[in-house]
Amino acid sequence: MEQAAGVPKLKATSLDLFYGAFHALKDVTLDIQPCRVTAVIGPSGCGKSTLLRAFNRMNDLIPEVKVTGCVLLDGIDIYRGDMSAVQLRKRVGMVFQRPNPFPLSVFDNVAFGPRAHGMRDKRGLAEIVEHSLRSARLWDQLKGKLSTRATDLDLGDQQLLCFARLLAVKPDVILLDEPCSALDPASTLAVEDLMRDLKESYTIVIVTHNMQQAARASDECVYMLLGEIIEHGQTTQVFTTPRDERTEQYVTGRLG
Repeated sequence: MEQAAGVPKLKATSLDLFYGAFHALKDVTLDIQPCRVTAVIGPSGCGKSTLLRAFNRMNDLIPEVKVTGCVLLDGIDIYRGDMSAVQLRKRVGMVFQRPNPFPLSVFDNVAFGPRAHGMRDKRGLAEIVEHSLRSARLWDQLKGKLSTRATDLDLGDQQLLCFARLLAVKPDVILLDEPCSALDPASTLAVEDLMRDLKESYTIVIVTHNMQQAARASDECVYMLLGEIIEHGQTTQVFTTPRDERTEQYVTGRLG
């Protein structure tokens, strides 16, 4: 969906999330701008992944979760509106820490989402698979291996295939939860290069513990601590002239 300049794609306002009695997100207010890469950083247990999952209601799958406040996607509150979780996760997709291709062929992995949403035309599916693999930079090496079992690919290609599988359903937002934590340096750089390409058309939010990755790959950066947002700004500003002393301590390695 085309977005007016300066209008956030995602907007969290006074967002609180509880796991039972545990207060995991505390009064989070945050704008995520379209067609940019926003990195969320902070020490383990600070709420980064919880915030990411709040953007597509993955936390709904956890017992005793309570959410207050709101999250708007193109102005629609994903927790209070008519949007179902299935509709939401088609528009706001996620790639996880470890590659999780289905134990199916390369073709069937990429075609899985379109088929689930009713696509049956074989030629149309083939076009979607090719376009998605091209977008994920995999077509040239896999075009002759579409019948290969996806779990037989190396980990780097498996993770790129997970991107292709997601792109096949044409999301608006891509959420990345430590997508390079299981990958070697070359595969990590391939994912980062892909992110730079994809941000031309998609809004991307990435959770990462890797400060170098956040500095290299993101346009904006959010620093979280104990469930709160401490700082949010342009990545260069957050890393070079942070406004909060706790941010400076974290990005320089003196905290966390």
